[in-house]
Amino acid sequence: MSKAKSDLLQGTLDLLILKILDLEPMHGWGISQRILQMSESVLQVNQGSLYPALHRLEEQNWITSEWKTSENNRQAKYYELTKRGRGQLATERENWLRLSVAVGRIVGTA
Repeated sequence: MSKAKSDLLQGTLDLLILKILDLEPMHGWGISQRILQMSESVLQVNQGSLYPALHRLEEQNWITSEWKTSENNRQAKYYELTKRGRGQLATERENWLRLSVAVGRIVGTA
């Protein structure tokens, strides 16, 4: 049995990253692993999508980054949510909930 492909809607990755960083500061690989874990292996984020999104969020001042030593004693760039990012997370979350209800109305009809 093959796994179904789970493409993210444009902008959904930003919401997921903001939510993960709301839990704690984390490096890129950790973010992708936490998304995979929390989605029960449904959502896999590749580096080619993750790092451009992280750079975009940093440019928007929704996250900041700092080089630190990781748990395996290597240098890694850790990302952290800013105050502005917390506000954006609330906005993105509201938009996602509204959108998911609307899609549910359409696909839930016979």
